[in-house]
Amino acid sequence: MNIHEYQSKGILREFGVAVPRGMVAFTPDEAYEAAKKLGTSKFVVKAQIHAGGRGKGGGVKLADSPDEVKKLASEILGMTLVTHQTGPEGKIVKRLLIEEGVDIKSEMYLGIVLDRATSKLAFMVSTEGGVEIEKVAAETPEKIHKIFVDPAVGFTAFQARQLAFALGLQGDALKNGIKFMMSLYNAYTKSDASLAEINPLVITGSGDVMALDAKINIDGSALYRHKDIAELRDTDEEEPLEVKASEFGLNYIKLDGNVGCMVNGAGLAMATMDLIKLAGAEPANFLDVGGVANVETVKNGFLLLMSDPNVKAVLVNIFGGIVRCDRVANGIKEALSQIDVTVPVVVRLQGNNADIAAKILDESSLDFIVAEDLKECADKVVAAIS
Repeated sequence: MNIHEYQSKGILREFGVAVPRGMVAFTPDEAYEAAKKLGTSKFVVKAQIHAGGRGKGGGVKLADSPDEVKKLASEILGMTLVTHQTGPEGKIVKRLLIEEGVDIKSEMYLGIVLDRATSKLAFMVSTEGGVEIEKVAAETPEKIHKIFVDPAVGFTAFQARQLAFALGLQGDALKNGIKFMMSLYNAYTKSDASLAEINPLVITGSGDVMALDAKINIDGSALYRHKDIAELRDTDEEEPLEVKASEFGLNYIKLDGNVGCMVNGAGLAMATMDLIKLAGAEPANFLDVGGVANVETVKNGFLLLMSDPNVKAVLVNIFGGIVRCDRVANGIKEALSQIDVTVPVVVRLQGNNADIAAKILDESSLDFIVAEDLKECADKVVAAIS
């Protein structure tokens, strides 16, 4: 689950990670009041959307007074902010972070992410703060320093010192940097994060080490342990169909293609999407209905697919391992009798009771295109939209 910068900083603050003082604002008047409460001479007005590159898109501005904060807030709130991560459609800004200005001496990068190849957390630092880490990795990979954290041991002070030395920290900045990293690791693990990215990590003129920006993603599978964090979810920042799918309990990700996919099992779903591309079309979504492809899940799946105007055909690809194909066939039959499906539907059911399922579909008055193997179903769904 993605959360906003101000929410990420709230979590970091709870674990003793140094962040600038700041307050969230939803209106220009709230922004003005926040600036007055901060009581500093320099302010930063930051658009809050689930995307990076906000500064380059005009979503981060500096101000010298509460009145200027209010003026900038009125300009940023409601704007469609386009960055390299939002796509050309952009995102509408509905909230702001009003933050105190910081005396920046240098900018660096720090991040934690799970490295699936080693089954360890990768702690990364770079002196190239304020730059996308992907760009640094592509152009100057030698400037990225990594250490891997053994889950049985945890992140040690020795490793924190290694990273601090790699950043060239000295004196007070060295001590503060080690403390910062230890606290960040604690915040990451205790909140069940899947990503923590501090970019930039800044060293102030007085030697303080602070998260000027912060991005934390939370493992959605662990949210049952964090009811308070689950409440931070902002559905306005998410794809509406994906929000609807979560209400149905379905694993759905919207894509840009024209073939709607309904599959059971993530592996088969990925393979189905690849086959569609190889056949000459593009998948419109990832949709895994799981091992309980019953009438209700199939019906809700079709509701999602038919809500996407880009879908020109639907491919239902079910392997009956745990689930019985005859139940899926009855589910498809009943769902299509209740939902107005206006595009061709290709159905492939293989596995447990596949012969009974084929008979159910054959005897149905509904118009299906039946396929038996993987290549055939992909070819038929592409032909249906040609």
